[in-house]
Amino acid sequence: MTYSGAVKVGGRADVHELTDLMISKVAVGPMNNNAYLLRCRATGEQLLIDAANEAGTLLRLIGDDSIASVVTTHQHGDHWQALAEVVAATGARTYAGRYDAEGIPVPTDVLVDDNGTIRVGQVTLTARHLVGHTPGSIALVYDDPHGAPHLFTGDCLFPGGVGNTHKDPEAFASLLHDVETKLFDQLPDETWVYPGHGHDTTLGDERPQLPEWRARGW
Repeated sequence: MTYSGAVKVGGRADVHELTDLMISKVAVGPMNNNAYLLRCRATGEQLLIDAANEAGTLLRLIGDDSIASVVTTHQHGDHWQALAEVVAATGARTYAGRYDAEGIPVPTDVLVDDNGTIRVGQVTLTARHLVGHTPGSIALVYDDPHGAPHLFTGDCLFPGGVGNTHKDPEAFASLLHDVETKLFDQLPDETWVYPGHGHDTTLGDERPQLPEWRARGW
């Protein structure tokens, strides 16, 4: 079936099958968070992005092969409600941005810096440190050698705008700057965007709106 990225809490995961990587997206919890399970097709190793909520749902998605690692995109509580239970059940190594790790109540095994890499089997993800939604948010880029890049943005980029900066002009300017220079300026329009909540998008769909976002200030 064709991947759409349209998922709902209590519903099935949607699976994006790439040549080297399988990406399963599921919605969990009262804030409709997205969690993403990445599976290297060559090795079977798995990585989870944001153990946001509903540990049982996530563990069923993970299955008997378990996960080697779990990445938390940022410190906000709706993105780590199931982290302790998932780590306890799987023994997964934990990753988070260096400047958000203190705000996550599960110890972070690996502090991730800008341009840091995280491997899942034979697949490499590259981190982008984006400041404004939180001090240490990270996005993850999979530069697919067989097609367009795939970008996991946490709460820093959504269809229609950047993440919430709580009407703080400095935080908004910082986040928009980082999103523009580290994502839009470096990745092509075909880049598929997987956000922390809601529907997917592409950089090409969002790029024409950048002047509007800057003008409105959110």
